[in-house]
Amino acid sequence: MVHVILEEPSGDGWTVRSEQISSEMTVRSGHQAEEAAKHLGAKLAEAGDPAEVPIHLRDGSLAGRFICTPTSPSQSPNVHRSGAVSNAQELAS
Repeated sequence: MVHVILEEPSGDGWTVRSEQISSEMTVRSGHQAEEAAKHLGAKLAEAGDPAEVPIHLRDGSLAGRFICTPTSPSQSPNVHRSGAVSNAQELAS
């Protein structure tokens, strides 16, 4: 099962949420939310569970998404960006 980690605008800040965390995380900037969501996705991938992180703009539109795929225990998880500009471009993990 692919775990979805949402990062969305919320009031003056941003919210990160997933069924894998017990409560929502609220941060001040979209960048902080994106980094927290990607970090959680990478941790899930390290544990052997694939994750998807849709990235939203302040207006709620989808800007792109990251796919976190499990790897062998001796490797870092693969985090790929998928979107209109870059399709499955590997990011530094």
